[in-house]
Amino acid sequence: MSSSAAVPPPLHVIFGAGQIGTLLAQQLLAQGVRVRLVRRGPAGAAGPGLSWGQADVTDGAQAAAAAAGAAVVYDCTNPAQYHRWRELLPPMKRGVRQAAARAGARLVVLDCLYMYGRPGKAPFDEDTPLLPCSQKGALRAQLATELFEAHRRGEVRASTGRASDYFGPSVPTALFGQAFAERLLAGKALQMGGDPDQPHSYSYGPDVAHGLAALGLHPQADGRVWHLPVSWQGTTRGLVQALAARLGRPAKVQAFPDWVLRAMGLVDPVLGAAAEMTYQWKLPYLLDDARFCTAFGVQPTPAEQAVAETADWFREVARTHAAGTRAAA
Repeated sequence: MSSSAAVPPPLHVIFGAGQIGTLLAQQLLAQGVRVRLVRRGPAGAAGPGLSWGQADVTDGAQAAAAAAGAAVVYDCTNPAQYHRWRELLPPMKRGVRQAAARAGARLVVLDCLYMYGRPGKAPFDEDTPLLPCSQKGALRAQLATELFEAHRRGEVRASTGRASDYFGPSVPTALFGQAFAERLLAGKALQMGGDPDQPHSYSYGPDVAHGLAALGLHPQADGRVWHLPVSWQGTTRGLVQALAARLGRPAKVQAFPDWVLRAMGLVDPVLGAAAEMTYQWKLPYLLDDARFCTAFGVQPTPAEQAVAETADWFREVARTHAAGTRAAA
């Protein structure tokens, strides 16, 4: 009597083990697939269904080895040096795309909204023309065009999920990340460029990961742009007020004019690089996620729940910081 070995679950490879990549790994593991997280630095802790790879994605051989055996590849890479995008971003994106093509894997790319420039309507959907009004927007538009041209040529089966600015647990480098958590709990203001009273979409980090997982698990997503679910569709000040109320802290916002950000950029180049992007907070900047939600039967996390979970994470940030301070004393 013969027996055959059980077929292992498909392998999904995530390039980029940062704030969204790690959340995406959790989502995919919960769906029963195998996950390989890939980053340039040392490997993290493996677990049931989870393995790690180490690769410089700009090195074709390393990237291909990391993607080997994948059914789906996710590109969650992003250079830490915001002011060096022109130099660093294209080889990273092209490296992941080529690795997915060599593996014969479907490719899901996480992207932002910079390529749209100043949309002529709010909310704006996936059919909005790409009319970038910044250097970083022009770069994102170029890379998005390259991606779908490669798809049309049959080099790789690709889709992209575009998200707005993040907030939520475990997204420490976002506008509403760890630095803001510490300021809010200390009674200090959110510091930003633009107008905090303009409507602005904010994507909840776990929703972004959930959306990317849906694109990876559904081949019908291929060849299209998708706006991932949006939890907050109010003003920036309103989000600050909601978080502050949950934590019993005063709600303060300090908005800097662009010239101040550029002056700060003489000391911190990241702030200087951010100055060209403040237009997104000077007009209604609302994302239409209806196409994705309808196609995949997914709804964003209710704003009240997202705020509550983010506030709980802020408290944990404070406890961890306090414990570290005591240990160092």
